[in-house]
Amino acid sequence: MIFIVIVISLFLLIFLITYAKINAFLAFLLVSIFAGVGLGIPLSTLFVSVEKGIGAVMGSLTLILVLGAMLGKLVAESGAAEKIASILVGVMGQKHIQWGLMLTGFVVGIPLFYGIGFVLLVPLIFSIVYRYQLPAVYIGLPMLAALSVTHGFIPPHPSPVALIALFHADMGLTLIYGLLIAVPAIIIGGPLFGMTLKQMQPSQAQVFNPVKMDRTDSPYGKPGAGSSFLASLLPVFLLILGTLLPYMINPSHTTVLSWIKFFGNPTIVMLLALVYAGYSLGIKQGRSISSIMSVFEGAVKDIAMILLIIAGSGIFKQVMEDSGVSVALATKLQQLPINPLILAWVITAVIRGCIGSATVAALTAASVLLPLITAGAVQPSLMVLSIGAGSLMFSHVNDAGFWLFKEYFGLSISDTLRSWSLMEAIVSIVGLLAVLVLNKIIN
Repeated sequence: MIFIVIVISLFLLIFLITYAKINAFLAFLLVSIFAGVGLGIPLSTLFVSVEKGIGAVMGSLTLILVLGAMLGKLVAESGAAEKIASILVGVMGQKHIQWGLMLTGFVVGIPLFYGIGFVLLVPLIFSIVYRYQLPAVYIGLPMLAALSVTHGFIPPHPSPVALIALFHADMGLTLIYGLLIAVPAIIIGGPLFGMTLKQMQPSQAQVFNPVKMDRTDSPYGKPGAGSSFLASLLPVFLLILGTLLPYMINPSHTTVLSWIKFFGNPTIVMLLALVYAGYSLGIKQGRSISSIMSVFEGAVKDIAMILLIIAGSGIFKQVMEDSGVSVALATKLQQLPINPLILAWVITAVIRGCIGSATVAALTAASVLLPLITAGAVQPSLMVLSIGAGSLMFSHVNDAGFWLFKEYFGLSISDTLRSWSLMEAIVSIVGLLAVLVLNKIIN
């Protein structure tokens, strides 16, 4: 009976989001209440589970997501992202311009949320298309593949950060694994796959109109190359250092290890990166404190709904725990003749194909798969990345990213499926294979 309730709950969630067009947070809340009643949680304590679920998941990641959003917004609005793009494209030259754009998407994609990065970088793609008379899809897909992979695998993006919190994974270790997985996924799904799309032409010629990139209306100067790269990559460097340094220090040096642990905490890392970015990309460029704070306030507004959706997934997770379903579900899942990492990828991919949102698909799958982590069936960081890979699969007409790509590049639906959807499938499958290889090496 309990498994019937779980299946009905998942189908109801998919129906509410996909067909009824209910907001994902409200859908999670409604389905969680339905599941709680169906799974036998007493009505008098059901809303205790609701409140506990919100607090449990949000308490550990709200600061990281908010600080990460502020950093990404400042990197975008200061012109640092454009500076990084112009340098990397210039270094690679016209012959290897695909690789330059891929690197740009990767570096800029680490601090920037996907939607912001997409809208910010697409004009750069078309300015290059106009300048060198190159095919738009061939040039643009590697950059967008890199953006997509960072969105699925790399903290501080919402989905991996939320999964890390749910599974109690180590953020620094997940970041290191995520970077290792991202490299082959981006190369194969980006430049290599892009080579097959040289002949794809958009149906709307106006997309080739030049796009002016310079912010001549901005009263602030553009940041230098060093400040731009360091502000974007500082969280990565600090998280990796915080993960690796403890292995290099004598265990008897407890004071040193305590300081390393403190400064390696993801919240402290993001705060330090934000302070540096506020100075180097803001104050140093002539911005007032109030102007910088205005950017930060806008960033919080941008991610308000993402935070609510994550909170909703926390409610669903808590209901499953408090009802006692988690133990029974763990037992059943462990008995399946399939690797737990592959199972996680399949479940997430199916939900993504039904719902359209990578973040919602990942969080929904995590609620079902959490018992496997609790039972110690798989390494938490690898489960985060397996779910992240699955969340990139099956991007089609119910995905906002699909339509962004189609409309910006002026493609038919069939060409969008052949380019964008296939690229997402490639990075998803390569990501899963890389996770399985890592699992073999670790174990």
